[in-house]
Order: sequence, then structure tokens, then C-alpha cells
Amino acid sequence: MSIDHSPTSVAELLELALDDPSTALERGRALLADAPEPWWESVARHARGLALRELGEGEAAVSELRRAVQTAERSGDPDRAADVRATLGATLVTRGRTRAGLDLLARAADSATDPRLRATVLMRRGVSLSWLLGRHHEALADLRQALDGFLAADDPTWEARTRNWLGLLHLAVGDVAAADEQERRARELLLELGHEVEATQALHNLGLVAYARGDLPTALATYDQVAAELEGSGVDAAPLVIDRAQALLAAGLPDEAVRVVTEQLARPGGLPVQRAELDLWLAMARMALGETVPARVHAETALTAFRRAERDWFAAQAELVALRARAAGAGRLDRRVVPRAVRVAEALEGQRSEQAVTAWLLAGRLAARFDPSQAPPLLERAARHRSGPTALTRASGWLARGQQQALAGNRRGVHDACRRGLDALDAHRATLGSTELRALATAHGTALADLALSHAVDAPPRTLLWWSERWRATALAQPPVRPAADDPVAAPLAALRDNARRLLAARADGEDTTRLRAERSRLESEVRAGLRRRAGDGTTADLRLDVSALVEAVGDDAFVELVEVDGSLHAVLVRGGRTTARRVGLAGDAQQAIDFSRWALRRAARGRPDAVPEAAERLQGALLGDLALRIRGARRVVVSPPSRLHGAPWSLVPALTDVAHSVVPSASLWLRARERAPAAGPTVFVCGPGLTTGGAEVDVVAPRHPDALVLRHGDATVERSLAALDGAGLAHVAAHGHFRADSPLFSSLDLDDGPLTVHDFERMARPPHRVVLSACESGVMAAVGAGELLGLVSALLGVGTAGVVASVVVVNDEATAEVMVDLHARLADGDDLADAMLSARRAAAGDALREATAGSFAALGV
Repeated sequence: MSIDHSPTSVAELLELALDDPSTALERGRALLADAPEPWWESVARHARGLALRELGEGEAAVSELRRAVQTAERSGDPDRAADVRATLGATLVTRGRTRAGLDLLARAADSATDPRLRATVLMRRGVSLSWLLGRHHEALADLRQALDGFLAADDPTWEARTRNWLGLLHLAVGDVAAADEQERRARELLLELGHEVEATQALHNLGLVAYARGDLPTALATYDQVAAELEGSGVDAAPLVIDRAQALLAAGLPDEAVRVVTEQLARPGGLPVQRAELDLWLAMARMALGETVPARVHAETALTAFRRAERDWFAAQAELVALRARAAGAGRLDRRVVPRAVRVAEALEGQRSEQAVTAWLLAGRLAARFDPSQAPPLLERAARHRSGPTALTRASGWLARGQQQALAGNRRGVHDACRRGLDALDAHRATLGSTELRALATAHGTALADLALSHAVDAPPRTLLWWSERWRATALAQPPVRPAADDPVAAPLAALRDNARRLLAARADGEDTTRLRAERSRLESEVRAGLRRRAGDGTTADLRLDVSALVEAVGDDAFVELVEVDGSLHAVLVRGGRTTARRVGLAGDAQQAIDFSRWALRRAARGRPDAVPEAAERLQGALLGDLALRIRGARRVVVSPPSRLHGAPWSLVPALTDVAHSVVPSASLWLRARERAPAAGPTVFVCGPGLTTGGAEVDVVAPRHPDALVLRHGDATVERSLAALDGAGLAHVAAHGHFRADSPLFSSLDLDDGPLTVHDFERMARPPHRVVLSACESGVMAAVGAGELLGLVSALLGVGTAGVVASVVVVNDEATAEVMVDLHARLADGDDLADAMLSARRAAAGDALREATAGSFAALGV
């Protein structure tokens, strides 16, 4: 093989080690095979060391670079030796050998005689000081000098590389605008020069810029693009995994963060410094899931590694997570923990870390436990962040302010701080276009909402009601983001329907479904990723309840809002112009009563209704207590429970059985739905395949609606059904339903060409005014975030449907058909959903199976 030994080929070989490490290894080996003189041998080993480092073979890289330094020194060229020393020094720092690495970098900078080479060394040292050691201001001086050197030398390649790192450094010191400018220029230069891998690294950094700006959809989309560009390149994915984990945690997806980090840790090799960072992010994700013991273990593992490598910035982050885990119960605590927490907070504050506010909050809470006199000034340090750069930081600052006011006994101050903190989170949620992310994002406000509610329990009932509403069903109240015409989710959703058909056929034929199930998982991941990239329009809905308007709207009817505060269930009753508050009991007892009643109804669906009466009495006591007496005589009752109690079979409660009643996610949504004008569209009936009764109720009910459109027997496809539902006045869907507890937005109804999912509902421009879902468990929803619901019904209410009838348990098909006939008879006469369901329950009286079936359905909304 002929080797070009010109100076140009040297630069090309070293560049190749970064762009195509595998090819560079081969060329370096070929060069060594020629038994070159020391100068050229140092070049070959230098290139091979760089390539091995890029491929994650750290120890082999160090060994090769040491030999490169030795041969460079024998060559007598000080600049050749300085260049290799700088590469070895930077590599040693990444391997955790900090002092030795920095010493080599300092020697390289001092011994370089070529100004361009000295700029290169300064750039490498700046990177090591910033990325690995958190010494940002020292790094900034090095990188600025390096950039000036490359501009003077007219070297666009190293100019681009320096700008790339400068962008990261500006992010570290909080200058997002400067970071964005540097990264965009770096990517532009690198693409022009054909350095695709490094251009992808600049794109990765632009994802970090988007995250720092609070633009999660753009950050997630950018990381997806980076992953696609890096696929097959052989470049270590650990940095991408680390930053993706950060974005996933901010998006309220800690389980996914655990998955991606755990998968990366399971891969062989990798730099020790990166493995320590992965341990840190795994600890943070476990902490977000409430898994405090493993969180502490991973945090302390990372802390040991960071201290050994003298990486003080990261060590402070890891120690904070370890302390949070201990404070949450994963270890013993005593008074010594307070000064330790303060030291961590001071370190993070000095490093301008976004975690500083969390550290001061923790120090304040620990001080309140062990040394109350110290708590107010520590919380004040956290509260200073309430004007921070991101919504999440500002919300944490306001939380600290609220806790400070709580210690002072100032309820008005607590509520003012909590209101401002939740306002900041409204702005954060408005940047998200995904219904799932909006719901999950509310978890960031849980502590604020809980603090406000704990100081509203003893306040007037209207205050408790207002605060109960402030952070309830806020994701549903936000106007939905409609998909664009070129929606990237449409294709994978269509593929999912095709997959469902093939999967059903394979199961029926007894074939192996492993490949089809893997395909389904891949397609669902593609849908989720596409939706999470959808950006919000930045507008926020007015989520403050007008209590006076609610009282007036309720009139002589009754509105009951159930509120969970510190494990207790409270109820606020609005009736006859008055509001009354009562403590009902323990929220845990209410959940157990709901579970028992659902079990009793499932037995009844199989013809064994003996446990239903006991379940009904137990349910009433746990959910309403003596408040049941106060709603007697009301013509209509509206109930708004907290999200985790939404699945109760409310029609089973004796006080509600013979009363027209409905269930709503929040009072605000109920008021909004009341104001919505009924759609003037037709009545639509959709019958899916495989029903035991064949949709028998439709044959009876449809003729009562002269304008009815009936889709069945192959015509009930997803696209035709959505087109028919769009703008309908009343829609009845008789189809098997599937609630996905693991992923509520993939809950579905079986139609002729596959599942109609929650995601499909969001494609409608004009949702049907009212919808009847006769499928089993069609009303089941998952509680996520703080007071949010995800499922078929919540999707319809979220896009603007005024009311839905759905079941909360498995129901008997034959009895359901009879209940539906009774329901539609009243709807055809002009009754609303609550009155029509009351008539259906009355018609079922005396038939135990039919009574239980009618009691399994609920009217949700208006």
C-alpha cells in the first residue's frame, strides 16, 4: 500500500480518526508496517490512539498515545511532541486521571512553538476543564484564546470545533443566546467541511440549547435526529443517552429515562467518566420514581467516581441526589446532615447549576426538621431562584417561598407563592403539544398544589374549592394542538392498525407472534416520539375557577368536589347558593371501597350479583360520608372526584342511584361544557366486529333517528368512522374496547380495519357533541401527573366533546344492549346524558343483572 507522507496527509489522517475511526485504525496500521522514522511513527500512533478513544477503547488508546509521545520526543520536533501530549492529556482526564492529564496539557501549551498548535492545545484543555471538571471560567479563557488563534490562522475546522465547545460552555454559565449562536455557526462550518460526525455533535448541542430554553419538544426531536445520524457510525452514544435522560426527566418520563440509561450501562466498554454520569442520571430517574434505595446506591457510586477523578461539579450533583434519597427514607439522618446539605447547595450555587434551587430547598426542609431557626434563611436562598431562566426553576423558587411563608404562619403568603409557581408551570406546559407530556408535566406542580391545599383545608370552603381546581385536569383544559396536514404520526398509526389485524389473525391460527409484537412495540415507540416532538403554540387557558359562576350555575342542584389533602378525603358541596366543606375519611379507604365495588360488578356481569348491595353501601360511606344526606332532594348531582377515584361506579352509590347525576374531571371543565352549543350534525352509529350481540341495540335505536348514519359490516373503518364522528351531534360506538394501563393513549376501540386509538380522536376538527361508548371498560382512565386523566373518555372531553356515557368495568353484552335501548329512547326525546341514564337505571329495576349493568355506566360531562 502506498502512503502519502506529506503534511496534508498527516492532518487528513488525524481528522479521519475523528470522522471514521475504523478506517483510521487500518491506515495507521499500514503506516506502521512501513517501519517509519520516529516522527512518522508518532503520527501513526497518534491517529490510532485518537481512533481507539473514539471507539471507546480507552486503555488501548492511552497505551498507543504514550508510545506516540515517546516516538515524538525522539523525533526532536517540539510541536509534534506537544500535539501528542495534548491528546494524551485530554484522554487521561476522560479516563479519570485528572492531575496527570492536566499536567500534560499544561506542558503541551507551554512547549508549543506554532501559534495554531498552541490554540489547539488550549482548546483541548478548555474542554477538559469545562466538560470534565466544571471549572467553567478557566475554560472560557482557554477557549476564547483558542478561537482567536484559529481565526488568525484561517483554520475553519478547528474554529468550528472550538465554537462547538464554546457553545456548551456558554450553556454551562447560563448564556443560552450565545450558546445558540456558537452551535449554529459550528454546525454550519462542519457541514460545509464535510465533517458529518462532528456536525452531528453540534446538532446534539443545539438539543441542549433547546432544553435550556425550556423547549422540550424541540430538544426531544433534536435528540431523535442525532440518534438517526449517529446510527452505524460507531460513535459512543453515552453523551446522547445522558442528555436524553435529562430531557425525559423534565418531560415527566422517569421510567423511560431509567430504560435508556440502564441499556447504555449494560453495553461493554465506555469511558469511566461517562459511566459515572450515567449512574448519576440513573439515580435521578430512580429518585423521580420514588425508588429511593436504588437512587441512593447509584448516586453514591457516582459520587465515589467523581471524587476520585476530582470532578467537583458532578460530585456536588451526585451528593445532592444521595442526600435527597436519604431525606426521603433511604438511610438514617441526624443533625449533621444540615451543614452537609448547605455545603452542597453552596457548591452548586457557585457552579451556577440549575440544581442549586433543589439543593437549597432540601437544606431548608432538613433544617426545619433538625434546626428550625436555620430554615427560613436557607429557604430564602432557594426562593431567590423564582426569577430563574426556566419555568421549572422559577416554580421551585416559588415553592421555596411558599414553604418559607408556611413556617411564618402566613397563609396568604403561602397561597400567593403557590399561585405564582403554578402560573410558571402553565407557561411550561403551553410549550408542549403532546397530550401525554402536558398531563405528565403537571407532576412538577404537585408539591406546590399540595402545599396550597394543606393551607386551604381550614380556610372558607370556597378557598378550598378554588385551590382544588387550580391544578386539576389542567391538561384537558388546555386547547388541544391539532396535527398538521403532514402529521408524521399518521403513517405509523396506520401501520399499527395493519399490525393489529395481522396479530389477531396469527393468534387465531396459533402462529408465533413474536415478530409481530416486536413490530407493534416499534411502531408505538415511533408514534410516541412523533407526538412528543409536537410543539405547543404557547397559549395558556385561564385555569382559575370562577367560584361565584359555579355557585350560580349549580343553583338548587348539587355539585360535589372531592379533594385529597395529606391522605384525607374532603368534600366541598355547592348547593342553593352555599358552599359546605366536610372531611369524609381516608383516601385509602375510598380507593379500597372502589376496588371492592368494581369486583362486585364484575361478578354481577357473570350472573352473580350477591355482593353488589354491600359494595354500594361501602362505596357511599367512603366517598360521601354524611354528605350523602345533604344531597337528598336534589334533582341533579354533579361529582368531581380526584383523578385516582374517577373509576368509581358512581351509579352504585345509593344516594345517586335514583338521581340524575354526572361525573366530571373538574368544575372548570363542567362550566365550559355547559356553555358549548350542541352540534347540528347527524346521529352516528358505529358497530365494530366480533360483538356477541352483533350491535343489536343499533337495529332498534337507529330507526328512531331519521338522520342516522350507520357504519357496520366492513364499513366501520377508522377513517370512515372518524369522518362520520367529526361534527356529529350524537355518536354511539358499539365496539370492543381495550384499556392500556401501560400506555393509556393507546387505549382503543376495535373497528373493522383495526383499533381506533386515543391518538385518532385528536385528529377530529369538530368533535361529536355527545358520545355513547357501550364497550367494556371504555370509561376507565389512568391517573397521571397531578390530577390528570388519560384514556378514551378524557381524549374526547379534551378535544371538546361535552359529554360521554361509558362503563368503568366489564359488562354483560346482552344486558348492555337492553340498557342502551332504554338510554337512547330518552335521548331521542331530548333528555341529556344524566337524565337518560337515570331512566335506563329505573327501567332496569327488578332485574339484578340489568341493574348491575346500568350501574356500571356513568355519564361524564354534560
